[in-house]
Amino acid sequence: MSEIIDIRSLNERVERKSAFVTNLVTGMNRVIVGQKHLIESLLIGLLSDGHILLEGVPGLAKTLAIKTLATLVDGAYNRVQFTPDLLPADIIGTMIYSQKDEAFQVKQGPVFANFVLADEINRAPAKVQSALLEAMQERQVTIGNSTFKLPEPFLVMATQNPIEQEGTYPLPEAQLDRFMLKVVIDYPKLEEEKLIMRQNISSEKGNLTPIVSKNEIMEARKVVSEVYLDEKIEKYIVDIVFATRYPSNYGLSDLEGMIAFGGSPRASINLALAARAYAFIKQRGYVIPEDVRAIAHDVLRHRIGLTYEAEASNTTADEIVSSILNRVEVP
Repeated sequence: MSEIIDIRSLNERVERKSAFVTNLVTGMNRVIVGQKHLIESLLIGLLSDGHILLEGVPGLAKTLAIKTLATLVDGAYNRVQFTPDLLPADIIGTMIYSQKDEAFQVKQGPVFANFVLADEINRAPAKVQSALLEAMQERQVTIGNSTFKLPEPFLVMATQNPIEQEGTYPLPEAQLDRFMLKVVIDYPKLEEEKLIMRQNISSEKGNLTPIVSKNEIMEARKVVSEVYLDEKIEKYIVDIVFATRYPSNYGLSDLEGMIAFGGSPRASINLALAARAYAFIKQRGYVIPEDVRAIAHDVLRHRIGLTYEAEASNTTADEIVSSILNRVEVP
């Protein structure tokens, strides 16, 4: 009986603390037309302390979406344009000799911000991409002999272009695994495109002002971590991830030759965290199977390795995730 009361009071707390979500979405919608899924994904990343990789052809407002979110949440924002000649020091910072003090001083790089946009991350080689690994995982940066904590909240949002392969460096699996979500963005609908065109050619440009403070985000994260996750849902999440590793155990023998490797334990962790954040956005104090299904593709698509056989038959990671969701028993 006490659990029912707990859930009820938790629901009320979630409702109170998630009120700013509506304002954030409204603020984003003033600048970004359509792209409901993109906005939702950015909020999930923000609320569950996860990093986001956005993939889509040029001109789909990937950069604009990230910049808008950073403006609405009163946080420091830095953009790094990844290029083939970029060096790790250009991102994290370096030691500089000061003649005046006759000593080396640390010059911090653009990674020291609340929101870091790694624009076209696959345009720089792996040694530069890996400069972000420590920052993304440990929320700290080591320069010389000193280690510096990064500000909170800290969120890396990277973009990449899937169609241009010349002069690009695919992200290594270890780097991909550190992104909580990989969100694939598609073209807007016809009516939306009309509205986008109208907005961009009009002389009136609306000014954005911060809607929510960093402290409110940190408070909301605490409530998100309290969202109730039933044991049945936990088992459902683990079943989904295990089905990417051992598909034949779940009656998916046809996928056996398609998957080179399945999701790591980070996949299970991130499925649980993102499902909680999704429930919070929907103003619920508990996770339901639909929450897990809603975010499963974004959490898993970059964590499943495809075999040559899968690539030859044009099978995508998204199709594999859909097959798994259709097969694994829903609690």
